[in-house]
Amino acid sequence: MVGINFSPMCVGCTLLGMASLATIVGLWTIQLLPSTQPTAEPWKEYRLPDTLVPDYYNITLWPRLQPNIYGLFVFTGKSTVIFKCLRETDLILIHSNKLNLTSTDGYLAKLSALGTVVAPSIQKTWTQETTQYLVIQLKGKLKAGELYELYTEFVGELADDLAGFYRSEYDENGEKKIVATSQMHPTHARKTFPCFDEPAMRAVFYITLIHDRGTVALSNGMEIEKVDTVLDGQPVTVTTFEPTKNMSSYLLALVVSDYTNITSANDTLIRIWARKKAIEDGHGDYALNITGPILKFFENYYSVPYPLSKSDQIALPDFYFGAMENWGLVTYRETNLLYDPVISSNANKERTATIIAHELAHMWFGNLVTLKWWNEVWLNEGFASYVSYLGADFAEPSWNVKDLIILKDVHRVFAVDALASSHPLSSEEEDIIKPEQINEQFDTVSYSKGASVLRMLSDFLTESVFVQGLNTYLTMFAYQNTVGEDLWNHLQTAVDTTGTVLPLRVKEIMDRWVLQMGFPVVTVDTTTGQVSQMHFLLDPESSLERSSPFNYEWIVPINWMKAEVEQSRFWLLERTGFHNDMKTTGNEWVLVNLNITGYYRVNYDTENWERLLNQLTEKHEVIPVINRAQIVDDAFNLARAKIIPVTVALKTTKYLIKEKEYIPWQSALNNLDYFYLMFAQTDVYELLQNYTKKQVTPLFEHFKNITEDWSRVPSSHTDQYNQVNAIRFACSTGVKECQNLTTGWYRQWMDQPSHNPIHPNLRSTVYCSAIATGGAEEWDFGWQMFKNATIAIEADKLMSSLACAKDHMLLERYLGYTLDASMIRKQDVTSIIVDIAGNPDGQTLAWDFVRKNWAYMFTEYGVGSFNFASLISGTTKTFSTELELEQLLQFKSDNSAIGFGSGTAALEQAIEKTKANIKWVSENQQEITDWLVAESAQKY
Repeated sequence: MVGINFSPMCVGCTLLGMASLATIVGLWTIQLLPSTQPTAEPWKEYRLPDTLVPDYYNITLWPRLQPNIYGLFVFTGKSTVIFKCLRETDLILIHSNKLNLTSTDGYLAKLSALGTVVAPSIQKTWTQETTQYLVIQLKGKLKAGELYELYTEFVGELADDLAGFYRSEYDENGEKKIVATSQMHPTHARKTFPCFDEPAMRAVFYITLIHDRGTVALSNGMEIEKVDTVLDGQPVTVTTFEPTKNMSSYLLALVVSDYTNITSANDTLIRIWARKKAIEDGHGDYALNITGPILKFFENYYSVPYPLSKSDQIALPDFYFGAMENWGLVTYRETNLLYDPVISSNANKERTATIIAHELAHMWFGNLVTLKWWNEVWLNEGFASYVSYLGADFAEPSWNVKDLIILKDVHRVFAVDALASSHPLSSEEEDIIKPEQINEQFDTVSYSKGASVLRMLSDFLTESVFVQGLNTYLTMFAYQNTVGEDLWNHLQTAVDTTGTVLPLRVKEIMDRWVLQMGFPVVTVDTTTGQVSQMHFLLDPESSLERSSPFNYEWIVPINWMKAEVEQSRFWLLERTGFHNDMKTTGNEWVLVNLNITGYYRVNYDTENWERLLNQLTEKHEVIPVINRAQIVDDAFNLARAKIIPVTVALKTTKYLIKEKEYIPWQSALNNLDYFYLMFAQTDVYELLQNYTKKQVTPLFEHFKNITEDWSRVPSSHTDQYNQVNAIRFACSTGVKECQNLTTGWYRQWMDQPSHNPIHPNLRSTVYCSAIATGGAEEWDFGWQMFKNATIAIEADKLMSSLACAKDHMLLERYLGYTLDASMIRKQDVTSIIVDIAGNPDGQTLAWDFVRKNWAYMFTEYGVGSFNFASLISGTTKTFSTELELEQLLQFKSDNSAIGFGSGTAALEQAIEKTKANIKWVSENQQEITDWLVAESAQKY
């Protein structure tokens, strides 16, 4: 274990040799450029050779929380890695990125041997910027089976780039505070210390942090020693931590702050860390109250005890991801961990519960057992996304949160996975090697399709068989790395042990869902009993360039009901089959994919569609609530794919005049939103507004009644969500009573800024409505409240609502603020630009802004700390004209040299979506117009 002696380093001298920020930005850009030709030189390959493997690290880091004489925040460090040689070699490759390594005796590292062998002398050392290596060539060979020790000293910038060891800033009582924190995932540990930075290179980490007196240091392990001393004339504390478990480098976490915590010590020590005021005000209480039960739930679910001595969770002001599952020290955006019952909505509370459950699920699935390589990210993230609903449901059983996976994951990913530019869940290992390729894996397909197919798998295996397989998998591979097939094998063993009947082996079924992209539409003909499947593409004429090893056929589990009675599951094993029980007589209807447990869409013969529509009109409650949402969503998407007439889709919304449940309403509004996007600049827009207004007015009246004229909160979790829908759409479609309500509440707040009369559940909607109908006075008040907000959740609501303005000058001012880090945090830039693009009055402004500033944003914000995929998809989602397509292609051409980083796939999807939108509008506009005109003439 490293003592408190810290080698003196001339920080100033070292930094004279550091690249300027402009140079660093240039290097980031260079790293994005593809290599022009393969090379036999190992340091030009992105993957580590299989010659060395780490055993443990001793790392001491000293973050400086004040800028040096050059105005830079830095950290100094020293690291020793003990590694084993697996195969004889005269080359050491170890990852190092943006670290200024100290040269000793002319070399950037020192090598020694453990045991009786003598380490070979170093011939040459250098850093390979493109592949992010420290390269050490030796005069002799390392011997297989022997242990060696590599020592480095270094300086890094404690930048505000949200990657590696970085700094976060916040104001408290008028004083600027600095937090040193970390985000190693997926490839940023190398930016903190030289390391073998691949997930299969597991090791034990002995961490020591040197920090200012009065600050607190945290890491994965428990603090075991704190010593006050003086180093380089500065009074500091040296905190040493218990060694970590054997784990991947991306799970390491480091934080130095002046935070405080609240604690619960039952079986496991649980601590919630945050800014002192946030803890004093009780904003960490909810997280503390549910963490213990969720941990206990997963211990029981996996039948494996929580493997660590403590569970720390910390809320950070600046954090790129929603949260990160560092083993023993989970990091969160403040908005995702802290909950204030006075300011936070029920949606904020649900998000806190599900994100905590997602991250804690990883403590076993992802951390205890880790996937070998990033090509199977989906299994890690999809699994945690699926079981997060189970963990949250255990903590809050009255919410029925498990049903919400349909809206938040299944329907969400259907929209992406129905494109010809989608991709399979698993990629070939050799196709995912560069950092930007790794970052691209963390997309909607990995998270939401992963969650959806695992939910389907758990359903057809039954949960008891599913968790039995999980238990043996986690037990056998604890502290090891696996491939996806290992999980299939353990689930198959559970199937065999329990006598569960499947048509094929687990791997054979799941390969169809994992190794080919997309999903099927299952078509049922109730006159013949024929059941068939076809690869579902939103644009059936799109060019399908990716081939499938299974010819785009799936093994499809079919849960269904006939005339209100649930039937036995059957399997569609080929492209076409027959199931005589699906034939109907009289008014019988068939409903396939009960509760949307299967990852597919459903189409019917015309007569069955009519019978389902009649059932919705006559007594919609007979159809399960999730399937009411399914009928709407499937119909709209089948119409977009030209499989059924668009009027059938529109007819599914007619019954909404009687619907009170959230999930069907949200499904309908999501689909009508596409119409709004496509027709925002056409005559159809007003017709659509009038129709939506007619449908939503009874819902608005319903909530007015049950809340006793808006004086109380609905008791049901989802009713609270649907109340927001009722107000949002009643106001946006011009229901005068609604607009008077929201502007009145907002005016009351403007008159008394210290007293906000708007209920937290309704604030986002009310702010948006009032700012949209108001002018500069309302916007300026909202901006001032945003800047004054001390609670991140409230700031987020105001931030998104400021994008609702209709005045172009206000929106252009807001866009300009995103380029100024003193006005808008870097982590929030994407969401603001996308929010403005989602406003019909701001769409063109946002797109022009992105085109004009792409080069600046791409270099300034770096790769891995900015969501370029969301930026591209969010600013182009309304595109439906030839001019917009031309602009999109020109944007691609103009910036090809700079690149698109993690937005590369999103750009291709945007081009594909735009082409599909152009065709869809030209083919459907007249039919939709005629239907809406006819509906407006009807009386109810």
